[in-house]
Amino acid sequence: MRIGAVYPQTELGSDPANLKAFALAIEELGFSHLAIYDHVLGADTTGREPWNGPYTHHSLFHEVFVAFGYLAGLTARIGLATSVLVLPQRQTPLVAKQAAEVDVLSGGRLRLGVGLGWNGVEYAGMGEDFSTRGARVEEQVALLRALWTQEVVSFKGRWHTLDRVGINPLPVQQPIPLWFGGGEHPRAVERIARMADGWFPPMGFYKPDASGRESLERFRGLVAENGRDPADIGIEVRSKLADGQDAALRATAFWAGAGAQVTAANTMGMGLRTVDEHIEHLARFRDAARNALDLES
Repeated sequence: MRIGAVYPQTELGSDPANLKAFALAIEELGFSHLAIYDHVLGADTTGREPWNGPYTHHSLFHEVFVAFGYLAGLTARIGLATSVLVLPQRQTPLVAKQAAEVDVLSGGRLRLGVGLGWNGVEYAGMGEDFSTRGARVEEQVALLRALWTQEVVSFKGRWHTLDRVGINPLPVQQPIPLWFGGGEHPRAVERIARMADGWFPPMGFYKPDASGRESLERFRGLVAENGRDPADIGIEVRSKLADGQDAALRATAFWAGAGAQVTAANTMGMGLRTVDEHIEHLARFRDAARNALDLES
């Protein structure tokens, strides 16, 4: 099992020195990748009760492609993973171009995790239809893969019409790995099994118990039903250190035993205030995990 780290951007402020220091530290420690969450717009929740989302306009989010472009030139080895980019609220050709550029600048280290999102207010501000996001993402994925692998693309879909165009440069990886988040609903799980290169199961929904193992087995069955090899579909889980190191280790060991190949350690919610504090807890967890698991860097 490989272990990466989630950048705690909602807690470390906007100083680019923090982003640089965190990325270089986890690379030096041998973590496999850096994961960054995505939001473009945060909502002022005044008068929007009830508000069930985890973030508001007070929550700080770096723009993922700009942040990874910055880190591509500072790091040399770690993977760069969006987990996840809210794809249906963004223009598909622009995402293809931005992702390809990050992949080129990083030497082929981008893993593009995508999802449908939950924030209808953000969708409205981005000028996109929240209600059609599930159907639209399937067309987007097909178009992204075409733009990443073909010099010239013609495409006619429900939401996209491209007439003999292409992006230049093409990415190093052709195509860039596309991983999906989500999976609370059967339709989403079926889509992931049919289309994704990998999956980020929602840890608030899939528990480290018999029901979680059964859910992964059902997912693998769906992958096989779609004529794909389940061994080719990656699975990345979260190791939530705010639950306590022992609990995080037990959950991580469970998911490793269930077949997950990757985890990302998340230090948000622990009351930590500096990069050094986050790195200290990540290093301690990494050492404990290496002793307890067959852990790869």
